[in-house]
Amino acid sequence: MKVVGVIPARYASVRFEGKILADLMGKPLIQHVWESARQAKTLGDLIVACDDERIYKAVEAFGGKAVMTARAHMSGTERISEVVADMDVDIVINIQGDEPLVHPSMIDDVAYFLMNTPQAPAATLMKRIEHEEEIADANVVKVVVNKKGYALYFSRAPIPFVRDEEPGMRVHYKHIGLYGYSKDFLFVYKNLPQSKLETLEKLEQLRILENEYPIRVIETKYETIGVDTREDLEKAKQHMVMREKMDKGA
Repeated sequence: MKVVGVIPARYASVRFEGKILADLMGKPLIQHVWESARQAKTLGDLIVACDDERIYKAVEAFGGKAVMTARAHMSGTERISEVVADMDVDIVINIQGDEPLVHPSMIDDVAYFLMNTPQAPAATLMKRIEHEEEIADANVVKVVVNKKGYALYFSRAPIPFVRDEEPGMRVHYKHIGLYGYSKDFLFVYKNLPQSKLETLEKLEQLRILENEYPIRVIETKYETIGVDTREDLEKAKQHMVMREKMDKGA
């Protein structure tokens, strides 16, 4: 099956304009995402879907592949849809352009599941929460799944709510916003109207669940940091420095 990775990259971020091009250890943020993603074994092609000439030129400068898309898109999903509309592909992986710590195996885990489960419309990732403060943090999206690993719900609230504390019961998972879709479902999803829960939680993936489509959620051991502020950029730098030290020590 043909798999393409697309990195939607928008310049006009509300909290950190131009963050995609922010310097991170001598490289623009988007370059770190690109270099990690291109190591994934499953991707037949990797494209940055950008809305600004500055991003386009930066991607070309480091040897990446960029495509200009309309600025009017309201979401990364719409931007990706424009890029893949005329492409001969089976599976589309939506890779977040502001997560420089993305690991190639995260992409491969999602792609392999969809390749081996052609009837599944969508898949994403989750990671066990290790820091207690993240459970109540509304910026950290939590997810609960059923026994087969399919999403029951995503929320900014602490889910599940633990009423009676018991040993081993307090386990929470955060959603990692890397998505995979069959190409056919991507266009179904794009054309679904905004749902009530999506509007309340400001979580686009709830549109899929409200319309009764399943989302497979795969557990990963890898941590990521979504860069929304300059403080997040500094956190990402610290993680990278630590990872480099560990690699040298190994």
